Amino acid sequence: MHAITIPEPGGPEALVWHEVPDPVPGEGEVLVEVAASAVNRADILQRQGFYNPPPGASPYPGLECSGRITALGAGVAGWAVGDEVCALLSGGGYAEKVAVPAGQLLPVPQGVGLQHAAALPEVTCTVWSNVFMIAHLRPGETLLVHGGSSGIGTMAIQLAKAVGAKVAVTAGTEEKLERCAELGADILINYRDQDFVEEVRKATDGAGADVILDNMGAKYLDRNVRTLAVNGRLAIIGLQGGAKGELNIGALLTKRAAISATSLRARPLDEKAAIVAAVREHVWPLLAAGHVRPVVDRELPMHEASAAHRLVEESGHVGKVLLTTS
Repeated sequence: MHAITIPEPGGPEALVWHEVPDPVPGEGEVLVEVAASAVNRADILQRQGFYNPPPGASPYPGLECSGRITALGAGVAGWAVGDEVCALLSGGGYAEKVAVPAGQLLPVPQGVGLQHAAALPEVTCTVWSNVFMIAHLRPGETLLVHGGSSGIGTMAIQLAKAVGAKVAVTAGTEEKLERCAELGADILINYRDQDFVEEVRKATDGAGADVILDNMGAKYLDRNVRTLAVNGRLAIIGLQGGAKGELNIGALLTKRAAISATSLRARPLDEKAAIVAAVREHVWPLLAAGHVRPVVDRELPMHEASAAHRLVEESGHVGKVLLTTS
């Protein structure tokens, strides 16, 4: 098969479409013929040499894919050759074939095309596990999403609205904020010229955000804590603004607030399977009913992964950038 390899870490040009050995499904795995994958920030970090795959994972980038099952490993039940699926991966999505633990498979949702289904596994699992399983967002509460026009952000807006929450978002352009509003965002904040602490408090009569989904890390830590409501929950899922920040524990105590920080890629198989099962139970019916949809900015051939990385690094996209094999 062919896959995107990284002979040496570097810029987008470091991604090379190369012939490599076919993967073989092990016990409890299936082999998927890939229709599409999607570009995530973690793929860019891996390309740069800062985020190596966990032990035993495929060395190729790609944390999600869609496609058709072509072979079953020993002990796999509930799936058949020919099934159309999408999957959460530890790596290997930028390839024509990938071996996937059966617990990380999802059926292609009703009403979603096979290629567009590749835009779903990483964002739905990240948002559902952090915003709902850990932070327990409830109807009537306010969620603040940083990077509202990203793949994660566009899904977080839709899922929060589907359960009856109010949604605030930050983004860097008016066009991106308009796209967020189309998805249901209630409070639109341009982080380039507005203070999100002030804007969220103004829009909530001083109460603040009950849950914050943060991709920035250190840069926003103090302001996020100040933005939290009493009993608020801050879920950190990225470090685009740095890894080390100063935490005002006194402010956290006063608000009886909580901070969680998680990553998805390195979790044990049983934890990933539990998240995937929860997503299938709670999110897939919303997709089938048309209440939630994947947001795809554009599709590029997989061998043009370097161009896709440039697009994502320029941050001009809304939603997901897909890589297709056909």
